[in-house]
Order: sequence, then C-alpha cells, then structure tokens
Amino acid sequence: MTLALAGGRVLTSLDPVRLIDADVVVEGRRIQAIGAAPASSPRLDCSGCLVMPGNVCAHTHLYSSLARGMPYTLEPPANFMQILQRIWWRLDRALDEESIRASALVGGVEAMLSGTTTVIDHHASPRAIDGSLDVLAGALEEVGLRSILCYETTDRDGEQAAAAGVQENRRFLESARRPLARGMVGAHASFTLSPETLDACVDVARSGGAGIHVHVAEDFADQVDSEARFGMSVAERLAKAGALTKDALLAHCVYLSPSELRIVVESGTTIAHNTRSNMNNSVGRALVEALGDRVALGTDGIGADMFAESQAAHWRAREAAVFAQPTETLARLANGARFAGGVFGEPSLGRIEAGAPADLVVLDYRPPARLTDETFGAHWMFGLSARHVRDVMVDGEMAVRDGRVTKLDQDKVFADASAAADLLFARLETIEPHPFQPAGVP
Repeated sequence: MTLALAGGRVLTSLDPVRLIDADVVVEGRRIQAIGAAPASSPRLDCSGCLVMPGNVCAHTHLYSSLARGMPYTLEPPANFMQILQRIWWRLDRALDEESIRASALVGGVEAMLSGTTTVIDHHASPRAIDGSLDVLAGALEEVGLRSILCYETTDRDGEQAAAAGVQENRRFLESARRPLARGMVGAHASFTLSPETLDACVDVARSGGAGIHVHVAEDFADQVDSEARFGMSVAERLAKAGALTKDALLAHCVYLSPSELRIVVESGTTIAHNTRSNMNNSVGRALVEALGDRVALGTDGIGADMFAESQAAHWRAREAAVFAQPTETLARLANGARFAGGVFGEPSLGRIEAGAPADLVVLDYRPPARLTDETFGAHWMFGLSARHVRDVMVDGEMAVRDGRVTKLDQDKVFADASAAADLLFARLETIEPHPFQPAGVP
C-alpha cells in the first residue's frame, strides 16, 4: 500500500530537533520518501498538522492497567517495600490469563491513542507464568502496537516460580519472531534474585542474543540487601554476573554511588528514567545528568503517555537545575526509540527518513506562536499533549484514525477490561501482603 501523509509540518527527528514542510510517502511498511508526493499517490490530508515519529515508552508494566480504582483495605504503606508487599505483589499474584490479556489490550489502546507506538514491558504474573508473554504479544498485535517483552524473573515466590520465569523468557526468545514483538530477559531486582537465578537470566540472555531488563537501585533497600548478602553494591553485583551489556535496560537507578555510576555508564547500558513513578513512590530523584547519554524515558506502569512523562521529567529536572533545557529531555525520549530500534534491528526507528519503519503520529496541533527548530522544545513542554493525537501509523498500517483505533472496537476493550477488573479485584481480596523481605532491611 502507498499513502502520502500530505501537507503537514514534519518533525524528522527529536534529537536533534528538525522540522520541515513536506509530504511523507509511505510504501508498505516503510517510509519511501520525504518531499512532494506524486500527484497519483493516495493521500491523508495533514494540512495544519504536525507529523512526527511515534513515541517509545522504555519501561512499563502493562499488568497495572486495571489497577486504577483497585480496592485497598490494609494499613497504608509507609515505605517503598510496603508498597510492593501490600499492593503490587498482591496484584501480580491475582493475575490470570484473562486479566493479563485485558490489561494488555486496554493498556495498548491507551498507548496508541496517546501517540506511543512502541512499549517495552516488564511483566509479572506468578500464578500464570507459562505462555504469559504470548498472551501479551497477541493482545498488543491486535491493537497494532510494537512491543519488546520480558517476564519478571524473581525468587520472591520460590524456586519453582523463579525457574518458570527463566523458562518463559527462554521460550519466548526461542519462539518464532513476530512482526511487531521482540523479547528480552526480565529480572525483577537484585534484592529478589539469588545468585543462581541471576546467572540463569544472564545465560538465557547471552544464548538468545538479548539483553537483561532489570530494576536497579529503585529504593535504597536494593543496596542494603546487596551489601548484606554479597558484600558489594548492586551495580558491582550485576557487572560481575555479566548482566551489564550494551543490550541491557536498567530501570530507575536512583540510588547509585559515584563508583556505580561509572560502572553503568562505561558498560554502555541504557537506563530507563521513570520520573512520575519515582515521585509517586517517594523513592527520590535519579541523578539523570550523571547517567550519561543513554538515558531513555519510561512510565513504570503509569500508562504510556510519553507527552505527560517527558513533561514531568523536564519539570523535575528544572526543579533540580534551572538551566535544564527541553532539548535534553527530548534527547532522552529519542533514546527510547534508539534502544527499541536496536532490538528490532531498525536503526532508523524514531526518525522520519527514507527507509525508516513507518511508525508515525499525526498531531492536530495549531501553534499559537512560531514553531521552529529552536522553539519546538517549548511547544512540546508547554503545549503539546496526547489530546492532539489524530492519527497513528505503525509498521505502515493505520492503527488510529481520527482519534479511534482501527483494528478493534475500543469501546468493547474498555467494557471488557472493567469486567475483568471486577473479577481481579475479587481475587485480590483473598491475597495477603507478600512476606518477602530483603536481607538487612528491618
């Protein structure tokens, strides 16, 4: 199929920002040309609109999609560990195949409607591990979303569940590649990983040609546990195990010492910074400016709206340093596409250029002041939002048209999700807080 996105202002790159007035001609799954489209080409009128590459969410948990409004009758958590024990580690044990699928569908639809075309997901469902990544991949393919998936391997639910998590990652990596889905090897965090389980994750990643996707020093308890059990910091432990490679993705990295920062930066890994989640969980602020030039942006399960996430990241950076510029945050958003492009073998993912994958978003945005390369960052931070998303294309196919997903009935998706949430919440009432406790943490 050939289609020209015609008459719009085109953002060809977020890093550096480059705007041109041109048509974008799509042929099949790829961008064929940027410029004046042939008169004979079928056209999508983008006059007065902004055409941009699809956003990438570099770290999320789609299983949290049904958690809004989740009933809670326990004592309020007083710290991050209690948040895990009383909320998230109860929710993930309540998940079954139906709720996994419903979470992925509604989360995928919301991502697409917000202009996010790729999600990098970190999944956990300790009582429904086997085949769970296929359930996720299948649901996201129905939406038309590009994804990179892994299972959150952990010892917190026992040796059998840990082994099943390793095997689920192995199975998904070894299964036939899907057009829109790829795999990584998921690991929860150092404080819930035995030496044997961490080694198994690294072995699967190495044999599968993939990277490790792991939470790192999100809370200081991770460091306390690593020192108590292994006499070394989290980054030192991961580096010693061979987990810190250029294919790895580290989420959070809030509590890294100067020596650990050097280890992480020199390893060439990518770090997923999750501003809103860090604020919500009151874990502190990552030293983003010290983490090098491979920092990407994720949501940690707070949806997949990268307009909202990048704006929060910018304002948090400004709170710490008034000279922080929008272009710095936009470069981190672009890093998510760079990472995803590496996993898919598509180095031009996240850019609008000839030969690049046709992952595109049309924004119905009417700038109240001049929109140029120099002013674009201010428009992004103070004007643009998910409400401007009109059309979305992924892999050359229209996935959103005039604010509605095209591949399924989005009203039914939300209705089914609500029904699945009621059943999920009923199961949740029977599940006690998780007893797992890190070493050395009172």
